[in-house]
Amino acid sequence: MSVLTVSDYGFPGGWADATDIGGRSRWYCEQLERGEILYFLQPPFPLPTEDREFLLGLRSTLSSVHKNISYRPASGVLGGFPARDPQFARLAGILGTYSAQVISFLGDFLRPYSQRRFLDYASFRPIEEEGRSLPLHKRNDLLHVDAFPSRPTHGGRILRVFTNIHASRSRVWATTDRFPVLATNLAQKAGLKSFAARGDSLGSRLRRVLHQTGLPVPDRSPYDSFMLRFHDYLKEDSAFQANCQKVRTEFPPMSTWLVFTDGVPHAVLAGQHALEQTFIIPVDVLVCPGEAPIRVLESLCGRALAEPLRGRGQSNAQ
Repeated sequence: MSVLTVSDYGFPGGWADATDIGGRSRWYCEQLERGEILYFLQPPFPLPTEDREFLLGLRSTLSSVHKNISYRPASGVLGGFPARDPQFARLAGILGTYSAQVISFLGDFLRPYSQRRFLDYASFRPIEEEGRSLPLHKRNDLLHVDAFPSRPTHGGRILRVFTNIHASRSRVWATTDRFPVLATNLAQKAGLKSFAARGDSLGSRLRRVLHQTGLPVPDRSPYDSFMLRFHDYLKEDSAFQANCQKVRTEFPPMSTWLVFTDGVPHAVLAGQHALEQTFIIPVDVLVCPGEAPIRVLESLCGRALAEPLRGRGQSNAQ
């Protein structure tokens, strides 16, 4: 894993010139899918100073166990912040604006994904990460890959856009080997074979039926179930956490970075006041689908682990 600085795209103006935009955009998609982090020294989209200052001065009633304030772009619903707080409406508006700007930027910068992508949550992360006391599986300072308990991706990749809006401090990450290396060494130990065998189980079919009737039961594929387990397994493996090779990266104030967090094992060691927007990218629009975690895991277990993701959230949102 390495950090790749983007110098030919920024705000204002977008692409630095009009030469082979399609090819350059596709190349950046390829780098992301292979485990690179794309880095911008400044946000490549508008981020009003007054919005940032409001967020930095926000009077939050969050408890220390909450990770973030969430925003659902598809519905405009704000979570993790008291609805009766007088700052609620302003906060929702700022997160809505940030989300819309990131969506527009992504459609231009990563053009291969604009044909079909699913819009997930945005968030504001106001709490200092360093020194937080959390249960093991919720700790951000331990290396992990992302998986969503309530929002299965069915093999779709988790693309996240982060912006550090802190006035003076960097957001500090640690990363390690890319997903293919990690999975080859640890997936079978984490129980991949048994999860792969559950695809046609009675329990799996029942969850699918209950989900289709509209009940709040996540329709998890074997892939989603394994990735949830792998997330926890990595955090539980003290030998892995202590002995794996780590790369420390600091993202300074006002920097923005893009990363597939399902394929780049990462830990957040320090940092406060970050904005984030998540997208789910289906495998069939990827430039390098063989690099997707689902394809890596399927090659290891010899069977399909999910049907394609359909009808989730907003597709082609601009």
